[in-house]
Amino acid sequence: MTRDFIHINDFVILLEEGSATNIEVDACRFEEPLIAVAFYGSGNVDLAVNYGQVTKKFQHTKGLALSFYADENVAFEHTISPDKNLECIVVATALKNLDKLPNQEGEIFRDLLQELVHPKDHYVEGPNFFMTPEMERIVDAIFANQYSGKTKMMFFRSQITALLSHFFGQLALMHNSRSKLHYRDKLNEVREVLLRDLENPPSLNELSQQIGLNTTKLKKEFKAVFGVPVFKYLQNERLSSAHKLISENNATVQEAAWQVGYDSLSSFSNAFAKKFGYRPSQLK
Repeated sequence: MTRDFIHINDFVILLEEGSATNIEVDACRFEEPLIAVAFYGSGNVDLAVNYGQVTKKFQHTKGLALSFYADENVAFEHTISPDKNLECIVVATALKNLDKLPNQEGEIFRDLLQELVHPKDHYVEGPNFFMTPEMERIVDAIFANQYSGKTKMMFFRSQITALLSHFFGQLALMHNSRSKLHYRDKLNEVREVLLRDLENPPSLNELSQQIGLNTTKLKKEFKAVFGVPVFKYLQNERLSSAHKLISENNATVQEAAWQVGYDSLSSFSNAFAKKFGYRPSQLK
């Protein structure tokens, strides 16, 4: 069993490796409250996290990236066996050091690991997922490293930076996916409101108040989901509805224009021609 500590800026990097001919349990604790991310290599070792009367177990750790907060009351136990050796990289920083991290890394922790920055228990588990192939290659390279001295430190610094970048990049993608799902419900509500009243639709401010998004966020997210700005979408729906009124319901051009909210026949005709390539009068 080997355990190496490497200090890079205000991060502490813990490298753990171990193998056994019989089943062995290796336990460790942290000396102060830390936020950390553990990256597990190919060994697939068993992990138990113990605090108070609570035990959290992980039996399939190969390729796992696990973020957590832990104080000195938490014990981490790895059960090592002949077919389950230990390969673990822990990148940790003390809560008190978040503001000292370079390149605004502390802000990234606060944005994407809020539950760890403001813990409510001795152990708080944050997001975890199985690493991407790029992340696995970095972990393998770290354990295969043969450098020493300053070259070794340079290598570790570059690899740990890349590993954290991939980790937080994946978290950002997950966060964005959840946000888009949340916003999609609200934006579908906007869409329904617009379709219910093509003639007299609410203003952007009214829509914003109705769904609880500010106008800037509403415009940005609506375009991201539907591909066009709010009122471009409304215009397209108005013109499509007018096309149907004229072609299927025998409405006059003037009737169709009024029913979808156009006061000016010339404006309606020009917009219609721009969308369909011919004027509404040509439908008759």
